[in-house]
Formats: sequence, C-alpha cells, structure tokens
Amino acid sequence: MIRRREFIAALGGAAGAWPLGVRAQQPAIPVIGFLGARSAARDANYVEAFRQGLSENGFIAGRNVQIEFRWANNAVDPVPALAAELVRRRVNLIVCAGNAAAALAAKAATATIPIVFSTGSDPVKAGLVTSLNRPGGNLTGVTTLIRELNAKRLGLLVDVVPKAATIAYLVNPAGTPDSDSQTADVQEAARAVGRELFVLNVDGERDIQESFATMMQHGTGALLVGAGIRSLGLVTALALRHGLPALYPVREFATIGGLMSYGASFSAMYHQVGIYAGRILKGANPADLPVMQPTKFEFVINLNTAKALGIIIPSGVLALADEVIE
Repeated sequence: MIRRREFIAALGGAAGAWPLGVRAQQPAIPVIGFLGARSAARDANYVEAFRQGLSENGFIAGRNVQIEFRWANNAVDPVPALAAELVRRRVNLIVCAGNAAAALAAKAATATIPIVFSTGSDPVKAGLVTSLNRPGGNLTGVTTLIRELNAKRLGLLVDVVPKAATIAYLVNPAGTPDSDSQTADVQEAARAVGRELFVLNVDGERDIQESFATMMQHGTGALLVGAGIRSLGLVTALALRHGLPALYPVREFATIGGLMSYGASFSAMYHQVGIYAGRILKGANPADLPVMQPTKFEFVINLNTAKALGIIIPSGVLALADEVIE
C-alpha cells in the first residue's frame, strides 16, 4: 500500500514531467533564412511587404515563424559564406532577395532546402531554374525582368532627351549573371530608335567614378542605368554633377535625386515572395510553383532634378508618371 505522502510526491513528479512531454511533441517553429543582397536599412519597407505576404498564409514573424536575416550590404564576396551559414543553421526555407547572385549562392549551398528568390535577371539564363512555368529543383520566385522593359526604359529616355545621339548604358556584370543578354536587348532597342549605345561595365565606386569621366569624353547625351548597380547616392550625384539626364531601374534612385525611374514595384515583388514562402512552409513544392513576373510597374519623375538639369519634361511623358516629385 502506497503511503499518502509518497503518492502525492509521485503525482507531483508526473505532473511536472507532463508539460515537458507535451512540449517535446509540439512541432518546432519554422525558420526562414533571409539572404538580402542589399542592406537592412535600404530594404526595410520591402521586408515589411514580405512579412505581409507571409501573413496571408497565416505566418506571423515572432509568433509562429522565425526569420533570420543575413545582409550582404551591397557586396558580392560575402554572399556564398552567408548562404552556407543559413544552410548550417538548418533553416526550413531560404529567401534570396535583391539579385541572382544571392540565389545562385544558395543554390550552390543546398539542393534540398527550398529557395524563393527575387531577381532582376532572367532566372533561366542565370541558371536558377529550368523554365519559368515549371522551375524544377528546389527554387522558385519572382523575376522583374521582362524583355520589353529595357526597350520601354530607353524609349522614355529618348522622349525626354530627343537630341541625345549617344546614350551610355551602365551595368554591373558581377551582380547580374545574364548581363550579356540584357545588354544585347538594350543594344537592339537603341538601334531601333537610331541611337548609339555606349556600354560601360562597372562594379565598385572607383569604376563608377571612372565611367562618368569616360562618358563625358565620349560625348554621351543621356544615361540608362542597368541592373546590379550599387552606390545609389554616388551614381545620382555624378549624373547631376555632369549634367547628365538619367533613367534608373528602381524608384529609390528618383527619390534621392535621379531624374527618372521605371521598373517593377519592389514592394509588390517582395509581397509575392512572402506569399510563396508561406505556401512552401504549408507544404507546396517549389518545383511546381511558376516563377512570377511583375504586373505592377512604377514610373517616377523628379521635377526638381529636371529643373536643375534645365530639362522640360514633355506633357505626354508627365501624364504617364505614377509619381511626380516636386
């Protein structure tokens, strides 16, 4: 016969052990590794759009999903090590935001962890997926690249600076794996409107500074900024200093003093990445999720910069703008 004191002690021990057993049976909170090519400060608004996309599938950061951020801060060299670090962390999913280089590094680091990317490159030509409709493997995501986009940008620039016979094209091959094909698209568009295209490949700030000196020597009349260009402030400042009208691929350039920008909405893109991440966490196979292309584009004109450059924006072009900065 068990004594009353021994019975109570045994019962208390069992009660104390029960919550531990229950906790052991609870599913672990999934962890998303977020590999950002840019910086936390620069992408803060976009990360919020990503979180909203996640929430549409019932995942709230800090509640039922954890996000571990790794930022490359606009550098290419640290990206492979950051990707490998997330793989060692055994995250449930990796988000690669900002460029194809981050996604390629993650792909090289793991063939099993699902990867959702956002890129301005062609994912097929960059080697990320086998096709847009059926990605295959462990990657899917969003691409902002539409072939007609470069022709549209060049057309807008020509409309604003019709006397520019030579247009410089600034591109960063290190951050853009399919830069050759993108450059070929721009060259084709330039020939179609009877303009000479002067291509300049750059990477760091020294390259950018030297490129502007070269543009001036070459008699450049306008500048088209391509994918993968870092150092926003430096590029826009140099364009203003040299009196060079420029069109950029991302609205941030226009908001800090660039003349114009035309491109896909980054907020919409990151939102879609969040939706895909949530679907995969709920069991979807990335191989079956088609790579999405943008449906929302933003054309931003900075009238303060136009005035500083002595440029009058045609009324027809102004009417096309989604946002005019005055």
